[in-house]
Amino acid sequence: MTTKTETKPEPKLATPTDLPSNALSSVADALNVALADSFAVYLKTKNFHWHVSGPHFRDYHLMLDDQASQILGTTDAIAERVRKIGQTTLRSIGDIGRRQRVKDNDAPFVAPLDMLKELEQDNRKLVEDFREVKELAEEAKDNATSGIVDEWTDLAEERAWFLFEATRKA
Repeated sequence: MTTKTETKPEPKLATPTDLPSNALSSVADALNVALADSFAVYLKTKNFHWHVSGPHFRDYHLMLDDQASQILGTTDAIAERVRKIGQTTLRSIGDIGRRQRVKDNDAPFVAPLDMLKELEQDNRKLVEDFREVKELAEEAKDNATSGIVDEWTDLAEERAWFLFEATRKA
């Protein structure tokens, strides 16, 4: 005797919004890339925080810890914005890995100034991500996303600036 197995449709998230779903899907995709990159930059910043060495150890160690905390704080706001527009956000480390565009750094040793320069570029990549989100949000007439992404952009620009200044020669 064979039994027929019925597959139940996967439940959908039903967050109400008046914005068109196809436009929101593009905004959510861009937000999820920015979120994946934010997690990648967060983890790299913590990695470098843990492994920095040298005569400027204390200054770099504290700066990287502050920056990591700021990045982590932004991740929740990004994910919640995706949910507020009725879309699905990241679910796992694997999901992050599939979406991230920022390269990991698994090197056993990185010189302190190289760490800072790499993080500067990674934060500039986040700025690019956020500008892409802004453009798509404005096209979708998603004013809330368009507005909040300005703060995330400013924070990433500030981190890049601090990292740049820390690598300048006296």
